[in-house]
Amino acid sequence: MGSARPWWKLSSWASLPQQQGGNGGGGGGGGGGSGGKCGDLKQAFWKSASKKRRVSGSIVCGLMLFGLGLISLFTGHVASDLDWWNSQRLVKRSLYSKLDGGHRTPIDIWKSKDANFYYGCSERGSHFSAAVRERHSNGYLLIATSGGLNQQRTGITDAVVVARILNATLVVPELDHQSYWKDDSDFVNIFDVDWFISSLSKDVTIVKRVPDKFMRMMEKPPYTMRVPRKSAPEYYLDQVLPILLRRRVVQLTKFDYRLANNLDDEMQKLRCRVNYHALRFTKPIRELGRRLVTTMRKMAKRYIAIHLRFEPDMLAFSGCYYGGGDKERYELGEIRKRWTTLPDLSPEGERKRGKCPLTPHEVGLMLRALGFSNDTYIYVASGEIYGGEKTLQPLKELFPNFYTKEMIANDDLKPFLPFSSRLAAIDYIVCDESDVFVANNNGNMAKILAGRRRYMGHKRTIRPNAKKLSTLFMARNRMEWDTFSKKVKSYQRGFMGEPDELRLGRGEFHEFPSSCICQKQSSENDFGKDEDHSSKQQILEREPNVPAQ
Repeated sequence: MGSARPWWKLSSWASLPQQQGGNGGGGGGGGGGSGGKCGDLKQAFWKSASKKRRVSGSIVCGLMLFGLGLISLFTGHVASDLDWWNSQRLVKRSLYSKLDGGHRTPIDIWKSKDANFYYGCSERGSHFSAAVRERHSNGYLLIATSGGLNQQRTGITDAVVVARILNATLVVPELDHQSYWKDDSDFVNIFDVDWFISSLSKDVTIVKRVPDKFMRMMEKPPYTMRVPRKSAPEYYLDQVLPILLRRRVVQLTKFDYRLANNLDDEMQKLRCRVNYHALRFTKPIRELGRRLVTTMRKMAKRYIAIHLRFEPDMLAFSGCYYGGGDKERYELGEIRKRWTTLPDLSPEGERKRGKCPLTPHEVGLMLRALGFSNDTYIYVASGEIYGGEKTLQPLKELFPNFYTKEMIANDDLKPFLPFSSRLAAIDYIVCDESDVFVANNNGNMAKILAGRRRYMGHKRTIRPNAKKLSTLFMARNRMEWDTFSKKVKSYQRGFMGEPDELRLGRGEFHEFPSSCICQKQSSENDFGKDEDHSSKQQILEREPNVPAQ
């Protein structure tokens, strides 16, 4: 490798080749028969037989030919079965190659060719009963969410479903003011509360507050409890409902990921109606977000949005090490002390397991290796980057057309600056509207947006295959650029937001909303009418009320 050119130099990134491959095949044959063998077989038989037992030559030859016939018949069936099995295996392999591009066809890095065959479907079923009215409900459900904007979004979504399970009246959820981000925004400051209530009126009755008259009649304050993470509907019916019926008002605290991942299809579709339709941002947030999208579109026909979680708290929580020496170990170690329950982790072990967020430089290298040129426009959504400008510089050299909300919003951003959740909402809009969305982590915003982009038409969404890429990045200086690029493209298959990445029970429902994605019937002509297509359609268009396994 002494002759390897220094591919990390920008001057060597002119035109990167597409990944190519080929296939080959081979075969063989053989033959045999029994003609002319009877005499030899008869001679051998007679040599081994007793001379006292005389058997006619014709009988011996007949018996041996009969035996050979049985053997031939058996081996013929085996060969036939093996040929059939191999042919089916090749047919399925060919189908899979057609569905995901295989290893021979380069992936379109900007758009999935199969995206037009799928659409979001979250309409309520004909047997989904109307919402229970406030005066007939089992009581009022108060929800206190937890975490940042997108973590709270999952809590709000699940709160609606839990209210439905309990036949309760939901009070507009309370947002978290005590988290790391210290944002005192209320629900009404971020989401269109009237739209939220009206759009879900057929599913759940929602009120802005418990009526004063009802509160004065209560003998005790609302009962407060915290349910276990990912609790099944049966838990709420067995443990929460009796208290609700007795006390009439129950508050559930730290409500994030407190409902099971797998529910029946009607409840999953309710999740989608909440997350993708009812949770609309306030008008000021929507208007600024749209202006930023328009600005990006004026500069370039298409752009990439990168959600770059490289803030000090994120790195401290991950337990990873990024080469900053004792200074980095001390600073991140002090932040990590905020979480008293975190275990001691091996930074090297976490990186090998793919648990470490990619650095800005690594994100840039991945995108260039996939085929994005250095004149591509990128929008970076992030908070405070650990290491500041020095950390971002390699990414900016790889993609000089680098923009953030601070760079293009100017004075319009000032009213939002004191509120981290409102700033995150603006980033959410610009990322959602991008042609390609990339995240360097698997955090809440990455998951929520990945699920939304699948629901909204499988817009290209790239998740780094961090487990394999981390090893590759560590060895990148020891290989040619072409080799590095081919390996990145190979490792990223299955992590590009293709429709066939959707699998029942895979990951969090918020990231893989399989119950809410349907396949157009017309796509049969494109995929071929074979058994694998029919099974795929069953995955995405199952009958209502069938539990997801």
